[in-house]
Amino acid sequence: MIERIETTRLTLVLGTFSLLQAEGESMASLGRELQAEVATPWPPPLNDEDSRRWMMRQIESQPEPGWGMWYFLLKRGPGERPIVVGNGGFKGPPTPEGKVEIGYSVVESHQRQGIASEAIGALVKHAFGDARVQRVIAETFPDNEASIRALEKNGFRQKGSGGEPGSIQLERTR
Repeated sequence: MIERIETTRLTLVLGTFSLLQAEGESMASLGRELQAEVATPWPPPLNDEDSRRWMMRQIESQPEPGWGMWYFLLKRGPGERPIVVGNGGFKGPPTPEGKVEIGYSVVESHQRQGIASEAIGALVKHAFGDARVQRVIAETFPDNEASIRALEKNGFRQKGSGGEPGSIQLERTR
């Protein structure tokens, strides 16, 4: 059974090792596994072969499912297959201090449609469904206004500098 999170317009599907393998084979393989079309060009910005392999290693070493990557499937009309428009998720389970970090990306053809905001909301709700989580953080760059807006719509506030040079960190607390 594939784990899912449902929102108004999206289905978030937990990225499993086999789904990530299928993605590495071809867009067609990923689409078959998810029973969906895959938006082009795939993968979304800031995703590449190295990030896919990093996530596969993360899944292999992850004792708790649900704290990795999720595929974002945009629902369509009756009888139409959904379309994979992005991905995102967590960089691991909650830390002992109760922190999780999220990241996300949407293919360019589906940006500026509220998809990232909706996916962020679903990820935050999922995170706060675990009593261990006290805060959710995300990092972006100051010139990525769309990302900052999507985070702010979900209650995030700028916290300071991020881990990467020039980046900023935003945070939402419980």
